[in-house]
Amino acid sequence: MKHALVASAAASATPAVLEAFSLERTPFGKLVLTKAQGQRFEGVVPVRAFPIQAPEEGVSVLDTDGHEVAWVPNLADLSPHSQDLLRQALALREFMPVVARIVSVSGFSTPCTWRVETDRGACEFVLRGDEDIRRVGTELGLLIADAHGIHYLVRDQLALDAHSKKILDRFL
Repeated sequence: MKHALVASAAASATPAVLEAFSLERTPFGKLVLTKAQGQRFEGVVPVRAFPIQAPEEGVSVLDTDGHEVAWVPNLADLSPHSQDLLRQALALREFMPVVARIVSVSGFSTPCTWRVETDRGACEFVLRGDEDIRRVGTELGLLIADAHGIHYLVRDQLALDAHSKKILDRFL
């Protein structure tokens, strides 16, 4: 099923003219973008420009060689079905659990093991060093990288429960 979208091509450094394209998924699950001129790009991958600060704005659609073939300024401007296709593809590409609660840490010196509850369930990870916790977006957001390179997001450290805040304060 094809749906018309509006996006700008980023072939040049100057702002591109808005153009129409269609987006569909093949029976094998690949995303296909077809431009108004008939150019077809199979296996395109959407990538967020600002995944933490502005996840709904600025989505680049890349071909299999990593070249941008379309730019979506705002996902909300697309049809609901097209938004769903892009969001599904983004979810497959991105994995960033959001920390809801810090249950415990094995110690206050690094490396240490953290037990947390996230939007994807309970998990355990190893924090290698204090430098693996960094502020993002506003001063309230944090990004925690574990020993395997998986990033955990704390959207608002002030929204955490008192126990979680106390643990976090020891590392900040």
